Amino acid sequence: MPEISQQSGSLTSRATWLIFAKSLAFAFGFVLPLLLVRRLSQTEFGLYKQAFLVVGTASSILPLGFSMSAFYFLPRESERKGAVVFNILLFNFFVGGLALLALVLRPSLIETLFNSPALVPHAVLLGLLILVWVMSYFLEISALANQEIGLSTVFIICAQLTKTALLLIAAISLPSVRALLCAAIIQGGLQIIALFFYLRSRFGSFWHEFDWSVMRRQLGYALPIGSAGLLYVVLTDLHNYFVSYRFGPAAFAVYAIGCFSLPLVGIIGESVGPVMIARISELQKEGKTREIIQTLAGAMRKLSAIYFPLYGLLLVVGRELIAFVFTKRYLGSWPIFAINLTLLPFLILIADPIIRAHAEYRFFLLKVRAVTIVVLFTALWLGTKYFGLVGAISVMVGVSIVDRIIEAIKAWRIVHVTSRDIGLLKDVGKVAVATLAAGSLTAVVRLLTTGQKPFVILAVCSIAFSCAYFAVVWLLGVPLAEERKAVRNRITRIQVLIWGERALDPLTQAKGVESALE
Repeated sequence: MPEISQQSGSLTSRATWLIFAKSLAFAFGFVLPLLLVRRLSQTEFGLYKQAFLVVGTASSILPLGFSMSAFYFLPRESERKGAVVFNILLFNFFVGGLALLALVLRPSLIETLFNSPALVPHAVLLGLLILVWVMSYFLEISALANQEIGLSTVFIICAQLTKTALLLIAAISLPSVRALLCAAIIQGGLQIIALFFYLRSRFGSFWHEFDWSVMRRQLGYALPIGSAGLLYVVLTDLHNYFVSYRFGPAAFAVYAIGCFSLPLVGIIGESVGPVMIARISELQKEGKTREIIQTLAGAMRKLSAIYFPLYGLLLVVGRELIAFVFTKRYLGSWPIFAINLTLLPFLILIADPIIRAHAEYRFFLLKVRAVTIVVLFTALWLGTKYFGLVGAISVMVGVSIVDRIIEAIKAWRIVHVTSRDIGLLKDVGKVAVATLAAGSLTAVVRLLTTGQKPFVILAVCSIAFSCAYFAVVWLLGVPLAEERKAVRNRITRIQVLIWGERALDPLTQAKGVESALE
């Protein structure tokens, strides 16, 4: 048991570093839309969102998850690591180059996609940005797969910092879609340069190590899972394209604001996911199925402690959040935002790391998502036609929830989760109770602050919710003994920093400040 506890702590530590990095990166990047909604008209802002929507979708789909094969092969190909990373670079350059070539030869593809010619003049820039983003994204993954969490943290922060700085300069000096695309291309180029120097320092002259046998095995592993990942991106982005096509950029601007919470909560998923993949792959290789279940339960417990209260708080003050952050022009986004929040509690369901670690099940996701896409396409066609923007987000959320449940059930069966393991999730139920109690109290506070400015309501309700939530969680005994000790030590550290040794009781003083802060 001590070994398991230590490994779990290490897993938490790795994920915490990534969450910190991505949270800081999000804080940098969040400044940009706040500026753009105030500098651009609603139609121009919608065009900006459409441009980066197509780039983001293409950058996620085209690599087919091939970069993720580094997590599986770097630990297993100790003598041919250079070949593994070089194969990934070649594959990414090939698929990114195809996108650029397609948009150079047929810029009208953008018009077909959005039912509007507004972005056609930017087609070449869009293609070039897709290429550099596909190539540069491997910087973060390569460091993670090489077990350099701290360095990956630095890469994430620096990349987002330079990206935000360049885009802000473009937005302030020349607020236009073309200027923003050019700034993003420059940032991607800088990240590619950093990637080359990193790979050169870790794997030597990796460009001399092409190995077709390794490439073939990487393709055999990555493409089935990557194709499922491709379908997942389509699953998550398809509703945006339906709204853009049917209602135009101005309506899409409102819709995009309603969906803005997903990047925020995605920080945690993007941080926990790679760490979970690496850890579960290691346990699966060692045949430690029971430890996989315990790791899974521990991750779900910690995710629920974040996603559940976030869901409860935003349901109460989401309207004020939109008014404060994006101005009252976008209050029409509130119904979309409220429905979109329903996904949050289901994000604790973990399936992808387990299926990736068990290569024999790699075709399962492909089959499930192929069926899901057909259902989603049909439902979106009818939903947007008869129920507009609310119909689009309702369909999207409903189909996504069903998809996550199906995949989670399959993953749990793979590792032989039984009804006896439900006890491992008892804290998830306690967190749900704490969220309900805190949300109910905050709703009352929200009524009492009616008529105040959005910021005042946000501040008062957030404080009320936080106090109630943490109090109930503590009373229900959710924090483990070591977690409670860590909280007490952190409080003691703060007290010492503010008041010195006088903050400590006599017994603690006798043991010395150093032991109190151990």
